[in-house]
Amino acid sequence: MKYTAENLGNKSFKQSYGTSYAYAAGAMYKAIASKELVVRMGQAGYLSFYGSGGVSFEQLEQDIQYIQTHLNDGQPYGMNLICTPTEPEHERKVIELFMRYNIKVIEASAFMQVTPALVLFRLKGLRKGVDGQVISDHKIMAKISRPEVASAFLSPAPDQIVESLLSAGAISSEQAELSRSISMADDLCTEADSGGHTDMGVMATLLPSIIRLRNEMAASYPFASKVRVGAAGGIGTPEPAAAAFAMGADFILTGSINQCTVEAGTSDKAKDMLQQLNIQDTDYAPAGDMFELGAKVQVMRRGVFFPVRANKLYDLWRTHNSLDEISAKDRKQIEEKFFGRSFEEVYAETRDYYLRKAPAEIEKAEKNPKHKMALVFRWYFVHSTRLAMRGDQSRSVDFQIHTGPALGAFNQWVKDTELQEWRNRHADILAIRILQGAADILNGLIATTEQVNSQPIVESV
Repeated sequence: MKYTAENLGNKSFKQSYGTSYAYAAGAMYKAIASKELVVRMGQAGYLSFYGSGGVSFEQLEQDIQYIQTHLNDGQPYGMNLICTPTEPEHERKVIELFMRYNIKVIEASAFMQVTPALVLFRLKGLRKGVDGQVISDHKIMAKISRPEVASAFLSPAPDQIVESLLSAGAISSEQAELSRSISMADDLCTEADSGGHTDMGVMATLLPSIIRLRNEMAASYPFASKVRVGAAGGIGTPEPAAAAFAMGADFILTGSINQCTVEAGTSDKAKDMLQQLNIQDTDYAPAGDMFELGAKVQVMRRGVFFPVRANKLYDLWRTHNSLDEISAKDRKQIEEKFFGRSFEEVYAETRDYYLRKAPAEIEKAEKNPKHKMALVFRWYFVHSTRLAMRGDQSRSVDFQIHTGPALGAFNQWVKDTELQEWRNRHADILAIRILQGAADILNGLIATTEQVNSQPIVESV
């Protein structure tokens, strides 16, 4: 068989999502994976996910309307749902908005376990077909990097959550019954070391392990065998794409490379900096949204101080119990160099925000000085993202830009071509180039193997 961009991956992936290719563009928060990116990809026959994390409800609703206006029925797209462990009601509100607009596909990211909002979305799309089979109109692609999380999405919805939703009248008794016959996810996207939130996994280890887990769990849950397993993290050129498909990936998903395209919803300044990246130009920093948990994000380090400054803030929080314990020297450095304002000014701004959104956070901060310190330090992570998205050149050293080495590899690959300049990069063009290149590599390997096998064996005397 000769490989082509169209026949790589699992045929059922393309059938389920109405795509031409076993390829998806993943969400990037704060609408960096923008409405324009989603529309461009959908019109070209690719699945992509809008980056709803950190986006206001007003903007989210407007962007859903834009996408639905510009895409025809059947053209693929999905929306991201990012886990918000401190604000479970936020997840519920986002899911309810998705269902109100008849969103059929979501990408669930950063989840460590199945939550009521995910179960609600999954079960509200369940119905019984004419032949008695369970049909799910609501599809979930779960981005995972750990076997225990994969197990949760390969399993049916937890009984306790199902019973709670049923008691509240949120789902029907038939939907509760049907939930026992279907996994929580249609697709698992195994996420190796990637830009943004990362567990620093290795694709060559992670992907086969999750495929094996899926096959083992099918003994207990036969329907788990239908869950497709794809690959993400580090895919920016044809070689890792070919490797993923060769290892059995049903589809691939890209991230970092799409942030440096015309459609990406970030500043030109950020894209100019991303265009210069090489494979060694990233680093790890604390994740602002999971600061106290010690979670990490992979970020750009070339030309910025953000990773160093963010790690210092985390170390100070870890070793001190309050802002008052921080030395005068460190306090001066943070206020003047990192923040550009005093701790008091930062806390006043933070307090105003949380009193509107989550007043319990301020109640906790007033009683717990260490939590207050965490809120003040977390402000820097929000601020640094805003600076990058606005392209504030006067504070470019504080830009927080989530990205991985895949973009550096891509920049190398397209050097001295028309795609060296990001203003010529469109997300769908990158996709087809990578897929065509991967197909060529696989075809080349087959041809080489056939040539070697066709040579006569000469025995030595």
